[in-house]
Amino acid sequence: MAVVGRALVVRFPRGARYDMVEAPSYMWRGPLTDEEMVDLVRSHGGHAVAGWWHRIREHSLGWVTARAPDGALFGFVNVAWDGCDHAFLLDPKTRGSAQHRGIGTRLVDVAVYQARAAGCEWVHVDFGEELAPFYFGACGFTPTAAGLIHLREPGG
Repeated sequence: MAVVGRALVVRFPRGARYDMVEAPSYMWRGPLTDEEMVDLVRSHGGHAVAGWWHRIREHSLGWVTARAPDGALFGFVNVAWDGCDHAFLLDPKTRGSAQHRGIGTRLVDVAVYQARAAGCEWVHVDFGEELAPFYFGACGFTPTAAGLIHLREPGG
């Protein structure tokens, strides 16, 4: 992928090719199918579980999608919440071939904006250490102490 003027040149797996694609459009609570989510997760080597999106969507404050002008899904982030002050970024994803182009940062920007508009005071996110530069640098999160309990048995 390369930036040419205001356009993006993106190449996707399986022979699909998107040349001179305009910058993605971002949508809050836009249409999204489970099949699109499975494809997005697999595009960067993740383990996709069919039916996942249909099961969890109703529990979200909302979600943000990033799409090419032709409708191809570039990215996604889910925003869960406690119904009041706390929102949580879950499952942020950017298509494997479109990573490191600012799409993830913009997804988070829109999610934070919408959480604020819903009256939330805090947005939480957890991540692996390798993503600290993204969340602390590009997205503006600050480090905080937190706790975690692993609920699955090893190998389970």
